[in-house]
Amino acid sequence: MRRRDFIRFIAGSATAWPLAARAQQSTMPVIGFVHLTSLETNRENLADFRLGLKDAGYNENKNVTIEYRWAQGRNDQLTTLVAELVRRPVSVIVVLESTNGALAAKAATQTIPVVFMQSADPIRIGLVKSLNRPGANLTGINLLLAETAGKRLELLLELVPAAKTVAHLGNPSNPVYAEADASEAQVAARAHGVRLLTVNASRPSEIEMAFAELAQRQADALHVSADGFLLTHLDQIVGLAARHSVPTVYAFRQAITLGGLMSYGTDFPHAWRQAGVYTGRILKGEKPADLPVQQVTKMELIINLRTAKTLGLNVPNTLIGRADKVIE
Repeated sequence: MRRRDFIRFIAGSATAWPLAARAQQSTMPVIGFVHLTSLETNRENLADFRLGLKDAGYNENKNVTIEYRWAQGRNDQLTTLVAELVRRPVSVIVVLESTNGALAAKAATQTIPVVFMQSADPIRIGLVKSLNRPGANLTGINLLLAETAGKRLELLLELVPAAKTVAHLGNPSNPVYAEADASEAQVAARAHGVRLLTVNASRPSEIEMAFAELAQRQADALHVSADGFLLTHLDQIVGLAARHSVPTVYAFRQAITLGGLMSYGTDFPHAWRQAGVYTGRILKGEKPADLPVQQVTKMELIINLRTAKTLGLNVPNTLIGRADKVIE
């Protein structure tokens, strides 16, 4: 090859390579990912979601692209964020840990597949026709967090058996889930002969007001709802629980790393990984209508003995023996 022709060949190749790369990237499927909270609170969970995608044969930025949308704890942003992804459009929408987000996705599209992960009964709230045969363009993971609210309260009463009044911190801006969660807690409270005092917070400033109210009304313990907004502000809630010396149970393990007393809830790493697997299977061509809604039945109990000691609580050995993890 003559020198002049060789230079032309190299120049042409240099131009073609970026074009080929862009063409390959443009053919990648795009996942529209929506979450109620923030990247900061979900880095570890995202790693599990990506592992699930990998199990199904997909690797981010290699053969799939993910468009992230974070609501920063604001339920009123979910409809807008979902609508953005529908207009984009994307290959599949993934809405995790948000009942309002799942309902927004159902309202926004009847054609784009949707994978949800949320806590309210998906049949009762109209997301799917049945667990085994969802029947439309939605399927996903039911976390069973509302259904275990009563169990969390029972565990709290084991730790604070003298409690007569237990406060329940909920978020009224998420009414579908808030109603189910509070109802389960109320049933458990009545069964154990204690009074349930409901305090609410939908904004950070209202969290401090809720603690002032439960202190004024002399609540002996606190049950925190498994709500996404409250998850976003766990550091504030754990700090206020310590300041008011109120024994508190949470649904999220993150609370314990912040110094919280006790958590009982879903094995979230497993749930996020399964959401990734389902997303990958849909990208490969399976239909949501044919993928049964999975119910995460594995729960984990974590107890922080250091916090218990600070609160002057004696943790029964029977409770310690049932714990999946104990912080000493």
